[in-house]
Amino acid sequence: MESVPGVEATRLTKIYGHGHTEVVAVQDVTLRVARGEIVALLGPSGAGKSTLLTAMALINPPTSGQIRIGGQLVMDGDRALVDLRAFRRKNLGFVFQKANLIPFLNARENVQVALEVNDVPPRAAHQRAMELLEYLGVGTRADNLPDALSGGEQQRVAVARALANHPSLILADEPTAALDSHRGRQVMELFARVAHEHGTAVIVVTHDARALDVFDRTVHMEDGRLKNGKSPGG
Repeated sequence: MESVPGVEATRLTKIYGHGHTEVVAVQDVTLRVARGEIVALLGPSGAGKSTLLTAMALINPPTSGQIRIGGQLVMDGDRALVDLRAFRRKNLGFVFQKANLIPFLNARENVQVALEVNDVPPRAAHQRAMELLEYLGVGTRADNLPDALSGGEQQRVAVARALANHPSLILADEPTAALDSHRGRQVMELFARVAHEHGTAVIVVTHDARALDVFDRTVHMEDGRLKNGKSPGG
């Protein structure tokens, strides 16, 4: 394991509302994920999993606690210590339940645009996009618009887009919820491959217990708190 983790959340708390309407969605959570490790975040609906994930993705800042990514302190309570938008673009990949591809761009262009917004020259962006699509098994679908792709193919393109800028951290929120068990497992296996081959820290929120064996570790969340994690075989 790397001495510097891919991501580390320390005593993270997220509170919505005030007074009688106050809701503690995440309470005093500490979670460390190593580079090259894939972790499943499990728990019932309303446990706080998505809130924790979006906080760690720097989308939904915490109320208190700290977030370090690649050893760099980026959030201290609700105070950002970096330009969040620029930092996310260069260091994080996020995959949603739906692929959220741009409908009027083909598969390659959906990946390429993530590079070009980070000032990668078009030719280099084109090459990187094609390499990723080939790596994820959808290179032959590069010229197809999203509506011509299957759900599994769309998610592979979304994973390619998340990988485009060599992120140190990938977070995925129920990425296989709309897929059948076979395609869902394929996507989970892709995340594991990405973590292990690229040294990326990967956290996946999932309700799907059928592919938990691909994860290095599972962590359970309930009522906004983290319970002890374990390896699938432990």
